[in-house]
Amino acid sequence: MTSYRDIPYSILDLSPVTEGSEAADALRNSLDLAQHAERLGYKRFWLAEHHSMPGIASAATSVVIGYVAGGTTKIRVGSGGIMLSNHAPLVIAEQFGTLESLFPGRIDLGLGRAPGTDQLTMRALRRRLEAEDEFPEQLRELRYFLKQADEAQKLRAVPGAGLDIPIWLLGSSGFSARLAGELGLPFAFAGHFSPEFILPAFDLYRQSFRASETLDKPLAMLAINVIAAETDEEAWKLATSQFQSFLALTRGKPGKLKPPVDTMDGIWTEQEKAAVDSRLGGSVIGSATTVAEGLERIFELAGPDEMMINAMIYDHGARLRSYEIVAHILKADRSATSANG
Repeated sequence: MTSYRDIPYSILDLSPVTEGSEAADALRNSLDLAQHAERLGYKRFWLAEHHSMPGIASAATSVVIGYVAGGTTKIRVGSGGIMLSNHAPLVIAEQFGTLESLFPGRIDLGLGRAPGTDQLTMRALRRRLEAEDEFPEQLRELRYFLKQADEAQKLRAVPGAGLDIPIWLLGSSGFSARLAGELGLPFAFAGHFSPEFILPAFDLYRQSFRASETLDKPLAMLAINVIAAETDEEAWKLATSQFQSFLALTRGKPGKLKPPVDTMDGIWTEQEKAAVDSRLGGSVIGSATTVAEGLERIFELAGPDEMMINAMIYDHGARLRSYEIVAHILKADRSATSANG
């Protein structure tokens, strides 16, 4: 029987800019984390597009993917995701065609439908407010440019046309789940900030799935927050940085990632605590034992084919250690299974 330890695990990195540091530090830390992840055996390393966010350095996502892929050798590197509505599909086909040409067989193209920013920044990106509703057509156009071009085709993605670049649809609700299923594409759900919709979205994806040239059966990935440390108490303290980050978002004042605190009491109100918990309530936080139990529980509940974990931790060394603890959990369990069987 398949268990949580048998599926691939990957990393979602928001390239966090911490208080007292700059974007350059965050980007160097992202590469260091990717190299660490590669040594630990993680399958993918994805970066996300967010704009006008002082605490996130990966706005130019394609550029950062190239930087990370150039500093690693085998881990798959991709977007989690590119917000397609912010871009001309031809440009994304060319950008990822370039990445795939430079790093063949290692590039993933994860696509999101939401803008990943506020309305003011949307206008600065020259994005029309109704563009979200055009996502299926934009996706069709992008896939057209990535197909092998025929001889009569005048408009082409160069590089891009004919390259084998896996496309994943990303979502936090049902729209992309249904679309991914109908198109026979892999689907990744943002459980790290929308935990209440995990099961409905996975059910909708699987029920809607139609076999395609890409997949003959559903391929569902689940992204969750996992913060691991030597003790439960230490892990929960590390998690307060992410709590503060989401609190700042709910107040409309996003900023750099703050240091952890001993307690959030006095920092948030009861209503704010409830709002943050609604976003982060699906997080797995604790020691190796606690994290193993949490991963097993989530796997048994949702049955993902892959898991992608995010750890917004202030101290870079503690962030490396968190991913190391998870990797050791999986390797230890696999070793025990092999020894027993």
